[in-house]
Amino acid sequence: MTFSIADWERDILKELAVKQAELASLPIMQERKKQWFNTNTGHGGTKPPVVIEEETFSYDFLPEGIFQCESELARKIERDIIQVIRSYELINDDKVVPDTYRMNWFIDVDEFGIEVPIVNAPGMNGKQVGYKFIHPIKDLKKDFHKLKPACISVNKEKTFAYKVFLEDLFAGALPVEIVCDGNYISSFLTNRVIALMGMEAFFMALCDYPSETHVLMEYLTQNALHIMRFFEREELLRPNNGNHASFGSSFNFTNLLPQPDRQKELLRLRDMWLSTNSQESVGISPDMFCEFCLPYYTRVCEQAGLIYYGCCEPVSPIWNKAISQLPNLKKVSISRWCDESYMGDALRGTDIVYSRKPDPNFLSVDVSLDEESWSAHIRKSIEAARGCQMEFIIRDVYTLHGNINNARRAVELARKQIDQYDWQ
Repeated sequence: MTFSIADWERDILKELAVKQAELASLPIMQERKKQWFNTNTGHGGTKPPVVIEEETFSYDFLPEGIFQCESELARKIERDIIQVIRSYELINDDKVVPDTYRMNWFIDVDEFGIEVPIVNAPGMNGKQVGYKFIHPIKDLKKDFHKLKPACISVNKEKTFAYKVFLEDLFAGALPVEIVCDGNYISSFLTNRVIALMGMEAFFMALCDYPSETHVLMEYLTQNALHIMRFFEREELLRPNNGNHASFGSSFNFTNLLPQPDRQKELLRLRDMWLSTNSQESVGISPDMFCEFCLPYYTRVCEQAGLIYYGCCEPVSPIWNKAISQLPNLKKVSISRWCDESYMGDALRGTDIVYSRKPDPNFLSVDVSLDEESWSAHIRKSIEAARGCQMEFIIRDVYTLHGNINNARRAVELARKQIDQYDWQ
């Protein structure tokens, strides 16, 4: 099994690898690591790190004109490294430049035994933003029989061959690291429900077919556990307690993992960060969430060492009854729809990190950043979370209207607000 690219592409990629390694060795990276470690372990007096996720505005951040490689494989590697370099050079948030090139296992998963087609819709300038699932489950009671247990396999030979190819390509300039894709060992159960049957059908089934809904949730839980345990059994787990993201650019630096009872080098699920959320259940009551979601989420969270919970959904309405009961909870997403002050009161004095997601509209609606309003927005979050371990993760910015400096300026202004407070 061989991988190959042109010699001139190899020269370009080797040079980029050298540059990434140089950035990773800068003294500021050690300072950022310490900041993340302190945030994640509950060390008092730690200023919140600030991160902006660039993937959603890649048309602004990574325009096609900056790439030189032509082959698909070389272009992928080039894109991976350039994204790291440009993040530091153009935005300079609190990400730590990786001192390795990351690659995943070559995994094949048939999650449901049936196809769930996705139809994409182009947005501005042909960007693929909107999409919809073609749901295979039209009526839960009649169609559940179509679903099959998840099947998963790994091609270790291809994985190790690709690693050797990359190591030869970089010639020692940048070590190559196999990582464990968190999407496989984390579980987003209601997301899978919506893929299979859609939100309206799901909400109706909660009332019309409650027993069948529990059967569906049990099926999805078993699928998730099967995939998670496959990674454990096949020894595919790799440490993710360092410069790895648990979910949405929230970085995992911690001394709390692996567990102290780990023997030899074998990793278990409980030595790992995992993540989960339930954005799709935002329209149901706390009681319904406790009945139809919480028991199943609890079972997948029990497998983990530490859990990052949440995405865009507001956790405040179901915090006391549900989310606070999840095992191994370490970080909670505080989205723009969340009651910030309520969650500040709830997390104050705990070791759970207040993972604040500021409103991305400040960066993506207007061409120019409204600096005064953005600063006030950050200040409000800081006040709400006083006494909590805190981080800022800026996500879902889908355009900067070509003005990449808005991202850098947003980070600078957030840091300026942070610096005005006494974090001792």
